[in-house]
Amino acid sequence: MREGRTMSPKKWNRHTGAFKAKVGLDALMGVKTVGQIAREYGIHPVQVTQWKGVIRNRLPELFDAVRPGEDHTPELVAQLQEKIRPLTVEADWLKKSAGNWVCG
Repeated sequence: MREGRTMSPKKWNRHTGAFKAKVGLDALMGVKTVGQIAREYGIHPVQVTQWKGVIRNRLPELFDAVRPGEDHTPELVAQLQEKIRPLTVEADWLKKSAGNWVCG
């Protein structure tokens, strides 16, 4: 080690999800090489490749997710109805017996 230099711990950069997505999409489009993208954004080429892989692997999940307003499966509806029935009975009982309670 040279004189005058001290060993200091490496500070890791923390990148936002938006930054990773931008870099990964650039790599996925294939217009530039991984090395060019890495130099442009000042990161290691391995990170570019990793983020590209994450996007490629998780992209189908965007289309598989259940969206609000879509028809629910009959099994889900049946499960919810089973949970609602006892709660409805309990609520009705509490309404009827509320007059019998004495506070104070």
